[in-house]
Amino acid sequence: MATAGAASAELVIGWCIFGLLLLAILAFCWIYVRKYQSQRESEVVSTITAIFSLAIALITSAVLPVDIFLVSYMKNQNGTFKDWANANVSRQIEDTVLYGYYTLYSVILFCVFFWIPFVYFYYEEKDDDDTSKCTQIKTSLKYTLGFAVICALLLLVGAFVPLNVPNNKNSTEWEKVKFLFEELGSSHGLAALSFSISSLTLIGMLAAITYTAYGMSALPLNLIKGTRSAAYERLENTEDIEEVEQHIQMIKSKSKDGRPLPARDKRALKQFEERLRTLKKRERHLEFIENSWWTKFCGALRPLKIIWGIFFILVALLFVISLFLSNLDKALHSAGIDSGFIIFGANLSNPLNMLLPLLQTVFPLDYILITIIIMYFIFTSMAGIRNIGIWFFWIRLYKIRRGRTRPQALLFLCMILLLIVLHTSYMIYSLAPQYVMYGSQNYLIETNVTSDNRKGNSTLFVPKRCDADAPEDQCTVTRTYLFLHKFWFFSAAYYFGNWAFLGVFLIGLIVSCCKGKKSVIEGVDEDSDISDDEPSV
Repeated sequence: MATAGAASAELVIGWCIFGLLLLAILAFCWIYVRKYQSQRESEVVSTITAIFSLAIALITSAVLPVDIFLVSYMKNQNGTFKDWANANVSRQIEDTVLYGYYTLYSVILFCVFFWIPFVYFYYEEKDDDDTSKCTQIKTSLKYTLGFAVICALLLLVGAFVPLNVPNNKNSTEWEKVKFLFEELGSSHGLAALSFSISSLTLIGMLAAITYTAYGMSALPLNLIKGTRSAAYERLENTEDIEEVEQHIQMIKSKSKDGRPLPARDKRALKQFEERLRTLKKRERHLEFIENSWWTKFCGALRPLKIIWGIFFILVALLFVISLFLSNLDKALHSAGIDSGFIIFGANLSNPLNMLLPLLQTVFPLDYILITIIIMYFIFTSMAGIRNIGIWFFWIRLYKIRRGRTRPQALLFLCMILLLIVLHTSYMIYSLAPQYVMYGSQNYLIETNVTSDNRKGNSTLFVPKRCDADAPEDQCTVTRTYLFLHKFWFFSAAYYFGNWAFLGVFLIGLIVSCCKGKKSVIEGVDEDSDISDDEPSV
């Protein structure tokens, strides 16, 4: 009874920590969205939608360490199940986590395929001044219906394409249809939801390859290099103003005698005048920043930024090395593409795969490490989006800027981050496959031991770390793994996506090293929507 009470107390402590983490996630999302949204164009509905969608993504990722902790805590280190972890209790715990995933993933599907598109199209229609609210809602629902149809198709494909086929080849069409519904009922809709979420995760993988891989190199190097001096930029800007004014005077001097200017000179004069207005706007911004107390405060923190930059680049190299070794292990020792490159046992060790099971022995260090990994992916993804912008093929749709992001761009931003955070679960699996599948579980195997005294063989049970070839009744697979690897072709796509991620990271590292320091007001000279009385710090 004392053991069961202690186990229950630790489980309660674990859930309390999870609850505190939820509050921290909500606070972080609120600060994050408020930091980047435009102060002039902020909308209540878009702000709440962005905060809620980003929070749901982070909460879903936060369930991963809880899932791993629960399956690990059922067993002792010697490979035996704990007294309280009988079949009924284990099933209840697994079902609780599974239903939690059902709820969160259903909310994610609702956000991605209905609510976010509806809010986005609503504000797109709101830009037209003569459009009534009723017309806005109708038009938004019309466009959103297309996303809802896509979601329904994904659910149907996942539900009615069984992973197992009927054994009887001579079965009738009705028996085949009946088998499909039995397959759907036995999995409790797991296949349908898994297919839909895996499809979104695949899109998140493309976003991670585009933004996160580049951000992992751009963020630390920008911190290390810093920005250009405001005083030096202001001096250069003053020289440019004088040069442009001279060109304007030269062109205007041609019409002093009353002769009209040629069309070519008129076009040149107009361009120089526009350039002069931009330079004067830059002058006001640079003057404000140069005299700002925030600039002086940031200058004092310059050594700390360099330290953070070095730390971030070391963490990025740790991730890249771990991901490379994990992918190399799959290339050399996996069961092949038909199995989704599943590995039986660990052949090539990587740093994170060794570190996470070690930290799990001291609760909640592994939980903290996974939270740090997820937040690191968020920050690097944000850095990549801020540097690259949101594009549709070769067309730039939006730029993400602190305090000046439009509501539509904010919704796009949170949609991309939501998809990237979904892909983070598989990234962690790629870095530490055994940890994500089984945590720190061990199981007992028989070993024949030769005794010198008795001159015979005896059977000895020794613990072994759970892996893909472990017996199902001895090792409990996490619910996360069931969602991630229900369909082998998604796992194969993630495997090749990891190689693309490594390639983009190396390219981004080279580009970030070759680029010079950023301007202290980068973007002001090309953004026409920046107010003259709203300096950028």
